[in-house]
Amino acid sequence: MALQQITDEQYEELLKKYEYKFQKGDLVQGTVCGYDSEGVIIDIGAKANAICPEREAKLQKEDNVQNVLKLNEKYEFLIIKEEDEEGRLTVSYKKVASAYNWKQLEEIKAQDKIIEGTVVQVVKGGILVDVLGIRGFVPSSHLRSKETESLVGQNIELKILSIDVLQNNFILSNRKVYSDSLEEVKKDVFGQLEVGQIVKGEVVRIADFGAFIDIGGVDGLLPLSQISWRWVDHPGDVLKIGDKIDVEIIGIDFDKQRVSLSLKNLEPDPWVEAKGKIHEGEVVKGKVTRIKHFGAFVEVYPCVEALLPQSEVVQYQNEHNTILDVGEVIDTVILKFNPDDKRISLSVNINKAEE
Repeated sequence: MALQQITDEQYEELLKKYEYKFQKGDLVQGTVCGYDSEGVIIDIGAKANAICPEREAKLQKEDNVQNVLKLNEKYEFLIIKEEDEEGRLTVSYKKVASAYNWKQLEEIKAQDKIIEGTVVQVVKGGILVDVLGIRGFVPSSHLRSKETESLVGQNIELKILSIDVLQNNFILSNRKVYSDSLEEVKKDVFGQLEVGQIVKGEVVRIADFGAFIDIGGVDGLLPLSQISWRWVDHPGDVLKIGDKIDVEIIGIDFDKQRVSLSLKNLEPDPWVEAKGKIHEGEVVKGKVTRIKHFGAFVEVYPCVEALLPQSEVVQYQNEHNTILDVGEVIDTVILKFNPDDKRISLSVNINKAEE
């Protein structure tokens, strides 16, 4: 069968269909029609298919290009390079998507909305998060949790502190999310709290002087002295971020909205137990737990410490020709025992017990 002849007029009409003046900077609609070694092949209605290089297709390096730009799906592209020798235009999907996402982020900030981001990396001074395919920075001072390494890969709620599209500057806060809703939460929680109440909590921050426990929207302070009946050098020796514990409320300041907590109150008072076990004048073995310039603390009963004055420490060291050290077990004499005031006077003079 003979091929149909095309007249000059028909040929001109056919060419007109492809005489779009595609230029660098134009936004165009295109359909994904394949993939090759150079990137994604896009049909934008030009004489030849356009190419979207892989770097211009993915929002993040770790993205899979075929998941971002799916076969036979239509997307919007920006022409970033005019025709090459083969007549192909180079387009970018990332630039278009990024522009829309920046605009969305500006709207979110204007409305002071909460947005979710994925923690991707810990850096000096804070963390990097991925929000709508854009990397933002959260300073350490604006993190709810100080355990930054454990946050990598997690989704956290954020509020935008500042955004500058031209400078590619995007700073967020995780703490502001908490702070903005804290007052309402506190009102509800404080109305239900009572001294003596035992509540469940989570360790959210550790300081030298104690640990902060989230008891359902309010952070209560668990002082160092209330962690255990035994001496604790640092809260981190006993607790870690994320620990779930039961605590007793021992104080509430409604004006300042502060709560004081105790962990040791949930255990029997060892001083009460020691009443019938320790007697004045008797010799007991004790373990040295701490040494200070004014004396040594000696555990004479489980979780019950007594002070051995410095003069007695010197006497012991002279008599035994040794230096008293932490962990050493020594014989001591109970001179005075006042369980109500939680005080015990000690001596190393065994003769005093024999008199």
